[in-house]
Order: sequence, then structure tokens, then C-alpha cells
Amino acid sequence: MLKIGITGGIGSGKSTVCKLFELLGISVFYADDIAKNIMNADSELKESVIKEFGLNSYSEAGLLNRKYIADIVFKSTERLAVLNSLVHPAVFRAFATWHSSQNSPYIIKEAALLFESESYKTCDYSILVEAPLDLKVKRVMERDQLTALEVELRMAKQFTDEQKRKLANFTLLNDEKHLLITQVLDLHQHILSLLSTTK
Repeated sequence: MLKIGITGGIGSGKSTVCKLFELLGISVFYADDIAKNIMNADSELKESVIKEFGLNSYSEAGLLNRKYIADIVFKSTERLAVLNSLVHPAVFRAFATWHSSQNSPYIIKEAALLFESESYKTCDYSILVEAPLDLKVKRVMERDQLTALEVELRMAKQFTDEQKRKLANFTLLNDEKHLLITQVLDLHQHILSLLSTTK
């Protein structure tokens, strides 16, 4: 079973692309969503986060204080690296467990930091979802109620599309001008053809 990584900068629409693949019967592992769940459910991880970032990292109800953590890590590359070093191993373990129970022709691992975390090296191929910068900023401002500056701070912590393009095997353009579903269908057929040659 081929493992396909999919990524894209914040606001690129990679989750939309993943939903299209799911409609085609492909199982998708949403690494970022899993990470959020693990940060609320894994007591050992919670203790590590509190130790590194303080008691304000979690509410009295035991839920991650996302704004508090975001304000810290998106202003410091070093602190972001520390957080990722705590979370990524737990996500990798969750992916391995999930992967062993799937039966679709191939599976997709969706992750914002697929290249930054080097988890793309565990995938057979990788897909980059691209969109114009101004469109990405607009999407995130509307979705997360952030200012343009706050969005740009988050973007600065990720590889640029140019950097990602050098590592990706395939690229999908989500610019609201080119039909996304056609691109996904074409790539799906191509991946199935790759699958038949590896059997």
C-alpha cells in the first residue's frame, strides 16, 4: 500500500483536497488534527508541554490553551522546535497504528509540516497544494479571525512553496481559477497506475 504525503502552506486548502480524495475512497490520516487530539488526551505529553511552556498551557478543564501556545511558538523558531519535538513522535506512533488497519488502494497522510518535520521521508510520494500568497492570507484571516500580520507570522514558520516544490513529487494548484476536482481525479488515476506497476 503506497503512502502519499500531502502538504501545503497555511491557507492553501490541503484539507479540501483531502476531502476530495476521501470521496474517491482513499483513507486520509489528518496528522494535524490527530496532534491536537493527542495534546488533549495524552497525559505524558501534557506533562511535558506544561513543563516546557508553563501551567497556562492548559485550562482548568485540562484542554490545551491554543492561543497561549500559539503566541509563544509562532514568535520563536526555537520554542516551535521544542513543541514539535514533543508532539511529532506521538503522531508518528498514531500513524503507524492507523496505517496497519487501512485497506484503501493507497493512503494519504496530511500534514502541514510534512517537509519541515522530514516525515515525507516515510512516504512513497508527496503532494504539494499551492495557492497565491494573497489568497492564502485572505482565507486564513477569514477562517481563524486573525490579522494579516498574525497570518504572516505563522507562514514565516513554514517552508515557502518554492522550498516545498523542490521536495514534492506532485503539485496541485488551488487558486480558484483551475478546477481542483479535475486535478485530483487526474492525480488519483496516476497514483493508481503507479500502484499497478509496483505490484
